[in-house]
Amino acid sequence: MSRPRSGRSSAPAGRAPAGRPGVFVQTPKSDIYVAMLGIALGAMLLGVLLMALIMRRYEFKVKVSALAPPASSATALAALSENLLTVHL
Repeated sequence: MSRPRSGRSSAPAGRAPAGRPGVFVQTPKSDIYVAMLGIALGAMLLGVLLMALIMRRYEFKVKVSALAPPASSATALAALSENLLTVHL
């Protein structure tokens, strides 16, 4: 099946085209890339569905609560520098 292409007609300027206007071209066929796009779309939809099911277990609560308060940055930096300067033989 072909479809009309919009744009210039094949008739010279000043003359009306004979028959149907436009140029007819073949419709593009699907190839492997179209199939890969479909597979990727299906994978993303499956991922969204599974994520929604997992979040449903937690009643869609996404707030994180810590058991212990995090260490201050000064104590973490001191511990890191102590570990870097210590050499074990």
